[in-house]
Amino acid sequence: MRKSPWVLFVFIIIGGLLGGILGEILHVIAPQGTIQNIFSTHFMPGLSPPLTIDLVLMKLTLGFSIKVNVISVLGMFVGVYFYKHM
Repeated sequence: MRKSPWVLFVFIIIGGLLGGILGEILHVIAPQGTIQNIFSTHFMPGLSPPLTIDLVLMKLTLGFSIKVNVISVLGMFVGVYFYKHM
């Protein structure tokens, strides 16, 4: 059975989303200290400031950013694992 790369993409996105949600929950629940610092560490790759194209008739603004933390990366790896063992 041939697996689609789109299914892999969906598994990675869902794993990242669930991991990100779990990371935010653990950030709120965890006591102050090292554990909370680990869960609150994130980076946001993306376009900052957004790209603006002025075409006189209309102005287009394009931009995105992704908030990635440790648990969301772990969730992406779990998504790849489930994809391979599907």
